[in-house]
Amino acid sequence: MKQFLTIDEWSIIEEGFQPEYNQISESVFSLGNGRMGQRANFEEAYSGETLQGNYVAGVYYPDKTRVGWWKNGYPEYFAKVLNATNWIGIDVKLAGETLDLHQCQVAGFRRELNMREGWLSRQFTATLPSGKQVRVEAKRFTSIVDDEVGAIRYSITPFNFSGTLTLTPYLDADVKNADSNYDEKFWNEVVQEAQDTEAYVVAETKKTFFHVCTGQKVILTQGGQEITPKATPLTRSKYVSTTLEIPAQEGQETVLYKYAANLSSENHPKQDLLANTKAVVAAAAAKGFEQLLQEQAAAWAAKWEESDIVIEGDATAQQGIRFNIFQLNQTYTGEDERLNIGPKGFTGEKYGGTTYWDTEAYCLPFYLATADPQIARNLLVYRYKHLPKAIENAEKLGFTGGAALYPMVTMNGEECHNEWEITFEEIHRNGAIAHAIHDYIRYTGDDRYLAEYGLEVLVGISRFWAQRVNWSGARKQYVMLGVTGPNEYENNVNNNWYTSTIATWTLDYTLKALQHVQEADAARYQELVQKMNLDVATETEKWQHVIDHMYYPEDPELGIFLQQDGFLDKEQTLVKDLPAEDRPLNQKWSWDRILRSVFIKQADVLQGIYLFEDRYDLDTIRRNYDFYEPRTVHESSLSPCVHSILAAKLGDEERAYEFYLRTARLDLDDYNNDTEDGCHITSMAGTWMSVVQGFGGMRVRDNQLHFNPFIPAGWSSYSFKIRFRGHLLNIKVTKEAVLIENQAPHALTLQVFGQSQTIGSNAKGEFSHQLV
Repeated sequence: MKQFLTIDEWSIIEEGFQPEYNQISESVFSLGNGRMGQRANFEEAYSGETLQGNYVAGVYYPDKTRVGWWKNGYPEYFAKVLNATNWIGIDVKLAGETLDLHQCQVAGFRRELNMREGWLSRQFTATLPSGKQVRVEAKRFTSIVDDEVGAIRYSITPFNFSGTLTLTPYLDADVKNADSNYDEKFWNEVVQEAQDTEAYVVAETKKTFFHVCTGQKVILTQGGQEITPKATPLTRSKYVSTTLEIPAQEGQETVLYKYAANLSSENHPKQDLLANTKAVVAAAAAKGFEQLLQEQAAAWAAKWEESDIVIEGDATAQQGIRFNIFQLNQTYTGEDERLNIGPKGFTGEKYGGTTYWDTEAYCLPFYLATADPQIARNLLVYRYKHLPKAIENAEKLGFTGGAALYPMVTMNGEECHNEWEITFEEIHRNGAIAHAIHDYIRYTGDDRYLAEYGLEVLVGISRFWAQRVNWSGARKQYVMLGVTGPNEYENNVNNNWYTSTIATWTLDYTLKALQHVQEADAARYQELVQKMNLDVATETEKWQHVIDHMYYPEDPELGIFLQQDGFLDKEQTLVKDLPAEDRPLNQKWSWDRILRSVFIKQADVLQGIYLFEDRYDLDTIRRNYDFYEPRTVHESSLSPCVHSILAAKLGDEERAYEFYLRTARLDLDDYNNDTEDGCHITSMAGTWMSVVQGFGGMRVRDNQLHFNPFIPAGWSSYSFKIRFRGHLLNIKVTKEAVLIENQAPHALTLQVFGQSQTIGSNAKGEFSHQLV
């Protein structure tokens, strides 16, 4: 764990230049707007360790799979979100000497990510090898108002010399992904153009043939007045720039404004891309940096108004939750149903940046409660549109009759993850997609979604589960062989409890969904039965038989569900007995040693208890929690939030807070020694869940909201807002009471501490903790 960032409730601040942490900071200080994103690379040259990254939503490359032993069913490629044209670059020379912080003495370094207004700033004084000193102040943002625009204000002031200042703002499309399987570059040049103050480059991805046009316009000022210096445009392969030579006096500030845009053929006709980019850049420059920044601040104020969580009395916890909400809001806006939420968002390349089961299992609740219902609906429709590909994926593995296996990793619905124990065996992801349909309908009340889209997905997934189990003559039960559960430190196990549980839950939910659609819309039901070629009697009878005869591993003496067959055969060492130098295991141990150990990467049995908690009494939850948590190393970003929520339910304040802080500050403090690869965006929604579902005790049951909140000892209060079926609620929890404000024009009945309460339109209710 690294704690080098200043605690501040609204900003992420790095004081002092620490090159050894630079790639971590590049991830943490990243900017995005749902359409594009940029790591916190320096504008000027930097020869130290860095991972350059500009990412454009929806643009990817099918990098050829690299494995030592090919197996039937392997995906042929791994989809990569591409490192696109570097639009922030500004080379700086001082009397011919290059400014490069890796070669300078650096003082007064300060980097700030202002989350309230959505901008990144950096200040430093550099002493070059020749002794020349300069002060630089830079500020930039990616606009969430004009979501194809980025803007930079770059100020440079000589301290102890006068001379020629040479600034070269450039666009460089000659880039590659650090995770390229064969060190291949993925872009070809289409068009390049450079003028005195403007430059443009159009690049095309190999194989997928996406076009991205990146443009820039620069304006220079000295003493607050715009100047026109000597300009030398340059074009070379995949690169355009304009070199500006300016006489600079000691103590005189020179400011370069750089207005840039990234437009892709996903949103513009290829033949219009260059012209449209020029128009976007011109419009941004016409507004000017300050107006763009004011619009940015106002737009972020609106986002914070609906999604902020306020914690009083604990600045460390407050900074953590705001950082997570900030990253979620700048990664996905929900305005484009073709897009989804990559596990690294716009902050890095690892995992390919494509869609995982994290969206359904972790992100959906956040968007359900903090945004228009259509945004969450779009996440479900995204999967519905990939149903044909899910059926193809299942067919490649030998499944028939419309069985659907959703991919572990995808860009277009086709599986592209190339680790066999994940691709073939981590099939619980199918259940997460089914559960997301249930979660959406339970929260919004939009049960029409079943007839419109949801039922087809549920039937496809249920057909898969019915074929994936097999009948054990010895047990006289169905078993689930050769799977990987959420705990990826176990591969190819038999009868993973969570996988079997979510499989039969899906079958049961599908039967109920069929009945509901038949009763609510008989004509649509018949249409769907014909469309799916559903043999209702035969197939549903099989599903019910699986539900009634499924085998689940348990240990009656311990009173726990076994993670899988044979789990107790492992040496039952606890995490507290691990030497500190052995952590994290995935970076210190061999894979063979990890697989043979008892240690759990993330919630597995507890993942199922979290999803289906109403099935279990508190004693059952506590026994399983107390058994599995001490064996869990939490080396997945998805783990701490589940443990925090369950600890809160059990009234275990100490562990609930401990795991909340871990999930909230996972990237800020680099808990798992991997933030340099990018932030863990999809798990950030788990931080929100830890507060709202954990401390706030929010659940939806029987079409009503339920709250059972408590407050951590170190907090004086916390508050959050949620949307629910046309209502907007502001919930504040203090040491004495729970205050709920209904900001809607109609009353709402809900449950607080297990008691029914009605809050009138635009009214408030106050409920004492003594009601518990």
